[in-house]
Formats: sequence, structure tokens, C-alpha cells
Amino acid sequence: MVGRILLFCGLIAVASAAVKLQEVYSWNVMDWNYPDQYLKQQALQTGALIRQNALPVGIERWRNKLFVSVPRWRPGIPATLNYIPLDAPYEPSPKLTPYPSFRGNELGDCENGLTTVYRIKADKCDRLWVLDVGTYGYDPNVTNVCPYALNVYDLNTDRRIRRYVFRPEDIVSTTFIANIALDEGLTCDDTFAYFSDELGYGLISYSWEQNKSWRFSHSYFMPDPLVGDFNIAGLNFQWGAEGIFGISASPMGGDGFRTLYFSPLSSYTEFSVSTRILRDESKVTGSYKDFKVVGTRGRDTHTTAKVMDVTGVQLFNLIDQNAIGCWSTNFALKPQNIAVVDKDDVGLVFPCDIKIDEGRNVWVISDRMPVFLESELNYGDINFRIFVSSVDKLTQGTVCETSPPSIQSSMPLLSRPNLFNNGGFQSVSQVPPRVFLQSTSSRSQIPTFPNNPQLMSRNQQLFPSNPQLTSSVTSPNAISTLFNPLLNTKQTSRQPFSVTPSTPQTISNRVNPWWLRNDYQVMENL
Repeated sequence: MVGRILLFCGLIAVASAAVKLQEVYSWNVMDWNYPDQYLKQQALQTGALIRQNALPVGIERWRNKLFVSVPRWRPGIPATLNYIPLDAPYEPSPKLTPYPSFRGNELGDCENGLTTVYRIKADKCDRLWVLDVGTYGYDPNVTNVCPYALNVYDLNTDRRIRRYVFRPEDIVSTTFIANIALDEGLTCDDTFAYFSDELGYGLISYSWEQNKSWRFSHSYFMPDPLVGDFNIAGLNFQWGAEGIFGISASPMGGDGFRTLYFSPLSSYTEFSVSTRILRDESKVTGSYKDFKVVGTRGRDTHTTAKVMDVTGVQLFNLIDQNAIGCWSTNFALKPQNIAVVDKDDVGLVFPCDIKIDEGRNVWVISDRMPVFLESELNYGDINFRIFVSSVDKLTQGTVCETSPPSIQSSMPLLSRPNLFNNGGFQSVSQVPPRVFLQSTSSRSQIPTFPNNPQLMSRNQQLFPSNPQLTSSVTSPNAISTLFNPLLNTKQTSRQPFSVTPSTPQTISNRVNPWWLRNDYQVMENL
């Protein structure tokens, strides 16, 4: 498990600060929203809530929700899957709200609840993919309370629409799965999910349409014995059992398939395989040569989380460097084509997860896991942070810099005030899934597959020649400009910002998300 790497890590207080990533939330200690104060006091008295035992490890953004996962490594975690309502009045240290409810997070209720969740993924069909690993406790005191089970929720209704328990053939005695990558086809049914088995050295494919999973094995999933030497926070130790961990899917290629990029944690090398292979159960055997070596990132590039932008730029955490790195798939993978887009030896101590939302905003969570696992966090200090930036801002001036995708639209640009007040919307959840932006290109961005007439025919049926529909479905820039007021203000992790409305709060602007308004001021705390 990734935490074991960090057992010997300490913190070196080097004065450094994130420049491009903007700190939006920070906590000394996590807390939860309860229906009333009585229930919260009862939870505190019974030990159902022990705030100091909570460590956030995963994030995902969907419309007006920012999901945060908290594994049950220690007692007192009332909910493992939670969210922060982004359309609520801004709070610098918001309480977590269980998703879909407290009951839906009941420990040990295998059929109806979630026991321990690490990483989560939302798709374009408004579904949230959640893997419940079913464990309670931390190595070596781990109890398998429930089986590995995939839970998928309809984000529009907050109802679970599927629970799938992995087959016994998919799991081995050492299995530990923390990462999910999605492979979305042209329809909602044509969706695959991939799960990396870090300690069992396997990769599991799951088909939504078939409601079935199968497991791949390959020597590329195993750790590299030559780079089992770790240097983190100035400490040197040898540890090299960690296999395939970080996985990310590329944009769809001309053949209608994606490329899944992956790397073992104890490795500097990146590998890949076409999803044409992973989607086919018959390829479980006889596909050894279909897995490829992409290249190496260079020294001190152990990574646990990665994600890929629609432009083909991969972003990943660098746990050795307290940093976020990047690589553009337009270039060969080698050290000179890798860049550090942001680094912070205080705020980015173990940047645990990184995601890109539909607006091409990058979200990063850091959690000081070394201190949490090895000793004890100082709860008078900031321990957990969430940052945000845009892909373009992060990669600007680096070898990864690329032009964002352009779109065509006949619709006028919607201003922020009109979007909620004059437009009649009361919250983000009522806003259409896409916001039409001004045209920036004379070309339509409908995906084309010149080498596959069948896919092209399906594509024309799904995306008819309607420019208004075209831009709404294919625009990767949807609502991306709504974050500009936040992203244009330089902040540091040592001086988190607070938001002070310039006008009195009213019912109207309380339901208007703070980052979508023009009437707030960003202040640095002295």
C-alpha cells in the first residue's frame, strides 16, 4: 500500500509556495455536517466521529459537487465518500457532507453502504464510479469487512444504479486497488472502467454493457528493482514492492480506441496499452506484445496519481519532489520532455490526488500523509489543502504548453450574472450540462474516425450536423472561463485566501456560487 512508502518520511520546512495552483480550501482537521447538533455530540461521545483520525485522499469534481474520499484507516470516520457543495456560501474550511447519505456510508453494510473508498471518477453521463475496497484499518491491522465492489451512482438523482462485486478470478491474496480510469465510448453503455491492482500486479477491466470484469497480468505491472531506492523529504530508504498504481486514459484516437498509460509506483518508466486490447476478454491471454514501453520520466519521479487532458497532456503527482509534473504525448517520453508545473515544499507535501474536470480545471489535494502515518499531525497547523488551476495556466511556459481545443457555437457567450440571476437558475445543479461559449474556430469539433466507416456512421447519428448541438456536446471548454476571477489572483499555500463579499448577503446571492460571481474580493490573510 502506498502509505507504507511514507512511514519514514518527515517534513522539511523549506520556504516554498505554489505559484500556479491556487489554494481554495484548507483544514487543520476534517469535520462533517450532521443533521443537528445533538446527533453530532452523540457521535463524538460514542466514538463514531473522531476528527483527528480522518485523512482525505481522493477528489473529483462534478458540477456543483467536489467529492472527497476519506478511507477508514482508523476508527471514527462517519463517511468514507463525501462532497463539498460548491454552490454554498464560501467557507475556507468546509465540513464534509456524506454522499449519498450517512446510511449509504455505513461501515460493514456491504449491500447498501460503503466501507472504504480511495479514488472516484465522474463520467460524461453524470455517473459517479466508486470502488469500495471493503477494508477497515491499516496495514498490518487490516480487516476485510466486505468484498471489492464497484458502486455507480446517478449524480442527478443521488441514487446508486449498480453494484458489481468483482469475480474471485479478479482478485488475488495480495490485491490492493486504489485507482480508477474510465474509457468512455460514443454512448453511455459503451463505457469501460480499469482498476490497477498495486500489490497483486494486475489490471482489471470492467464493461458497463456486459456487466462483467476480467483480469490482465503482465510483467510491466511489477515494480522495477533498480529504482526501489527512495529519497523523500531528505530521507533515504529502500522499498520496492509497489507495482502498477497510476493509470490514465488518453483522448479517443482515430481508430475509436484510447491508450491507457500506466506505471508501477516503484518505477520511473511509463507503459501503455490500447483499450482495444483491454476491452476484449479474449485478449487476457496472448496479448503480451500489445503492451508497450513508452519511456522514462527520469530520476525522482515516483508517482501515484495521473490524469490526461483532452489535449493529450498528462499531469501527475511527484511524491519525491512535493510537486505536480506534466508530459505532452505529442513528444517522446524522456526527462527533457518532463516539466514540473508547480512545487511547494509546505503545501504540496504528498499531493495525493489530481483530477481535471469538464471545464479543464485541475484539482489537487495534499494531505501530509507521512506525518499522519508515522507520528501525529499538529492540528494547530494546516494539514490538508485543495488547490485549483486551469490546465493552460499550469502548463504555460513549459514543454507541455499546448493550444486548448477550439469549438464552434452559434450561441452568445453567457455572462456570470445572467447565468444565475437573469437566467432563472438558482444553483449549479439547474444549469444545463454544457454552457455555450463563443465560437473560436470555423471547424466543428465532432470526433471523426476516417479509418473506421462504422464508427463514423455511429458518430454522425450521435452528433447530427447541428452547430448548436455540436458545441454543447463536444466543447471541452464548457464553463472553463467561470473560474477566471479565482485563477487570476496569485495565492500561496502559506497565505490561503478568504473571500469577502463586497455587497451584503441576500437570498439571491447566497445560492449563487461564490466563484461564479463578480462581486467578491480575494484577500490574503496576514
